[in-house]
Amino acid sequence: MENKQYGPFILALLSFFTGIVAGCGAYLFRNLIAFFHNLFFYGTLSLSYDANIHGNASPWGVYIVLAPVIGSVIVVYLVKNFAPEAKGHGVPEVMDAIYYSKGFIRPMVAVVKSLASALSIGSGGSVGREGPIAQIGSAFGSTLGQVLRATPWQNNVLIAAGAGGGIAATFNTPLGGLLFAIEILLYEISVRTLVPVIIATATATYIGQLFFGTYPAFRIPDIETPFFHLDKPLVLLAYVGLGIALGMVSVVFINAVYGFEDLFETILPNSEYFRHMSGMFLVGLMFMLMQRYSGHYFIEGVGYATIQDILTMTLHGAGFLLLLVAMKLIATALTLGSGGSGGIFSPSLFMGASLGGAYGIVLNSFLPGLGISPAAFAVAGMAGSVGAATGAALTAIVMTLEMTLDYSVVIPVTLTVAISFGVRKLLCRDSIYTMKLARRGHLVPEALHSTIHNLRKAAEIMDTCMATIPSNSSILDLMDLIGKDKELRWIIVTDAGNVTGLLSREGVLESDAFSNSTDPVATVPSLSYITIREDLQFYGIIVRMRLANASAALVMHEGSGSPEDVAGVIGEAQISQTVSQGADFFPILTGMN
Repeated sequence: MENKQYGPFILALLSFFTGIVAGCGAYLFRNLIAFFHNLFFYGTLSLSYDANIHGNASPWGVYIVLAPVIGSVIVVYLVKNFAPEAKGHGVPEVMDAIYYSKGFIRPMVAVVKSLASALSIGSGGSVGREGPIAQIGSAFGSTLGQVLRATPWQNNVLIAAGAGGGIAATFNTPLGGLLFAIEILLYEISVRTLVPVIIATATATYIGQLFFGTYPAFRIPDIETPFFHLDKPLVLLAYVGLGIALGMVSVVFINAVYGFEDLFETILPNSEYFRHMSGMFLVGLMFMLMQRYSGHYFIEGVGYATIQDILTMTLHGAGFLLLLVAMKLIATALTLGSGGSGGIFSPSLFMGASLGGAYGIVLNSFLPGLGISPAAFAVAGMAGSVGAATGAALTAIVMTLEMTLDYSVVIPVTLTVAISFGVRKLLCRDSIYTMKLARRGHLVPEALHSTIHNLRKAAEIMDTCMATIPSNSSILDLMDLIGKDKELRWIIVTDAGNVTGLLSREGVLESDAFSNSTDPVATVPSLSYITIREDLQFYGIIVRMRLANASAALVMHEGSGSPEDVAGVIGEAQISQTVSQGADFFPILTGMN
């Protein structure tokens, strides 16, 4: 059964429905995390849980280290037996489906990812909920497209709509969700792809606000008034230093995640269960020691309560904040590297806030006259860490603006993200998303290029070095025609004033039909071809040739379609030349990081 391309109105309705499901999915997923968190940490059946507030110490005492171990057994069972795609941080699998599977994601992925990630987070794993929600939303979008047999491009749009909607609903950031879809998932930016994603992210955000309220993700009293003043431009230089530090930490973070993955596979090559159990035991030991010696678990789960403490300067010791950076980095790498399921967005925010806060505190102690706000550097650190690690620089900037509701953050945050992203790119070509795909040999575009060559028309592309020959002429006549004109590349075969065949110079010379030179030209196999207008653009030519399985296209003047109306021929050489000419507009990336 062939795929069906739906009109803009139907696609908009499908995106609207996808946004509703993404918003509801975010709510249900949060409740699932709450359920498992209360069960594993307190032995109670409850959905009451606020990730922005530290929970009480578990009654299990030191035995809380076993909570993530028990959770890991269930996670491995679910992932191994039902959906291997649910392992890890989710977004790379969505990207892989878009670029290598024509938007196909199994419906089972949404169910398994929900359970596995909720178990990982709820039992204390150091991962985030945004990646799983993005994968859950995209799985629904893909399933919807599969059920309706939508074309691959519309299937991919629904995937991006579901993922962007999930991000938007989680953080209450509609623009951030939209930009996440654009920077990470969409293979094309146009009205036909943007409008559905905008509808989905706006809808998901509205649904999320119905459940979670209209408050920003984090409340930051210290910067409710603008913290960057134009009369102190030297402060901007401090953000350059922060950006450099964040870029380097992001490189360590990326390599740590995949380094631990390789290490666990090397040490425990055939034991997924024991591999993840050992990793989660270490994570449990880390957050248990944090609770015993500092009062809170701090690094377990999504870590939003710790981020909130940093932004309100409840935590204001630079040394302790740097310790949190290291502990969270190791805990997240252990969780994901050993086989856990969860996102990297929250850990990136955590490390950025901790590093930025520590940086601001130290800077303020040495340069008190500048009036530096450590909370401001924590906010910039959050954006810089996310932008550098994920490669979604614009998403990081805009989401920070939406999360703080303070436009004055734009200048320092933009500078920090630009520097951190540049440093990470210089030291490590792949983001934490693309590295996973690169390790399996699946490369994805590093940039969305304007397809300039698609604007060229058939009349600009066609080859006019052609001649006609009657079909009843002998092969000897054909050879004479080719021999007399060394530039001749196409021969149009005619019969009774109609075009009946198309031959290429190379095809004629390589043909076996020359065994009898007295045979008519009609015995030489013709190329498969289509006829097109002079004003048809390049992409339309490619699509029509592909649908017809044609090797060439005859470009026709307005007329009856007689041999005299043929203006030129487009074959593989003309197509290749057109594409290569379009490449002249873009830089050569060979050998660059």
